[in-house]
Amino acid sequence: MQLAGAAITVGTVREITRGQITAAAGQGAEQVRHGLVAIYRRGGTAAMQAEVSRLIRARGPQLVLLLVDRDGQFLAGNVADWPPTVTADGGATTIEIFRIDRDLSERMRVIATRLPDGSRLLTGHVIESELRFARAMEEAMLLAMAVALIFAGLAGLIAARMIERRLGRTVATADAVAAGDLTRRVPLGGGNDAFEALAQAINAMLDRIAVLVGELKLATDGLAHDLRAPLTRLRATLERALAAAPDEAGRTTILRAMDEGERLLAMLDTALRITRAEAGLGREAFGEVEIGAMLEDLADMFGPLAEDRGMSIAVEAPPAPVTINANREMLGQALANLVDNALKYGAGAVTLSAVADAREVEISVADRGPGIPPEAREDALKRFGRLDAARHEGGAGLGLSLVAAVAHLHGGILTLGDNAPGLIATMTIMR
Repeated sequence: MQLAGAAITVGTVREITRGQITAAAGQGAEQVRHGLVAIYRRGGTAAMQAEVSRLIRARGPQLVLLLVDRDGQFLAGNVADWPPTVTADGGATTIEIFRIDRDLSERMRVIATRLPDGSRLLTGHVIESELRFARAMEEAMLLAMAVALIFAGLAGLIAARMIERRLGRTVATADAVAAGDLTRRVPLGGGNDAFEALAQAINAMLDRIAVLVGELKLATDGLAHDLRAPLTRLRATLERALAAAPDEAGRTTILRAMDEGERLLAMLDTALRITRAEAGLGREAFGEVEIGAMLEDLADMFGPLAEDRGMSIAVEAPPAPVTINANREMLGQALANLVDNALKYGAGAVTLSAVADAREVEISVADRGPGIPPEAREDALKRFGRLDAARHEGGAGLGLSLVAAVAHLHGGILTLGDNAPGLIATMTIMR
């Protein structure tokens, strides 16, 4: 775009300059022609011939004059022969010819006039030097524009690098905060520009977010305590009632109430875990976790339950240790939820696998059950999202929501896929 603009500018200046040069030369040629025609009318060809010779001596080297008779024979002037491309009464035109005693041809603006006796008069002005000067100015302008474009490009590159560096700090801070580091702030440079104002505004926003997250932590901790206490007292009361139950029907009713209390307590605990994970709480407990060993522990823990249900659990992990920086307790709870779901809704073999590269680790739990239709998988990840086919089972639809929240806490995602048949749930976690 800049090059096109420069080319248009130079072309416009060239046309204007050359137009002015030829116009000025044409006006000069017209003035000389007018004077010579007036002399011709007063004194005839002889008087004009004498005036042509005088003008050549008096006006200097830029004047062009030629007078020829009706047969084209030279009478006076500083051009030896009549230019073949010039016709009398044809108006001003630019030609390139040799003048007498000149070794090089020159460009000139001339006007041809046919006189009443058949003779012809050529008046003009040499514009070679003016055109050369204009050409030199064009080249200088082009060079200046090229230099200006280079400097403008360098200035733009430097400005872009500066902007990228300043914004890079902001982006890095935003990425760190999104990953859970609520202590990060945009570095301030002490300036007074828009970037500094943006950094201050973002830091103020992050300070407010940190305060709100801290208040959320206190609120969830308090809520967990306040709700667990009455549920615990309720269980104790039910246990005393169970001991004093007069018959089997009463004992059965009390046991069901105790089961519902346990279920309610588990729902509360899971909901609070999801809230804390989604808020980024729990990263302070991150440490090195070996995935293969965790999968083996899960297989050992759920192995007896799988055998009771006529199922099996297999582990497929890389031979080399695969370690990530994670919250061991929360990651273990999330994977346990996936294994529990696979045993509850699946059939046959359940496979726990891990695939790792330099950037991320994929931890999968696959079963051979009915699976989840693609159109229902998004709802299955929502909090309290349960499929109609599973409503007869226990649970509150928080298991997959907890797994998704834990994956997000670790900078990853949870995806549900088709195991053909069955479901494969994959946690992708950045290393």
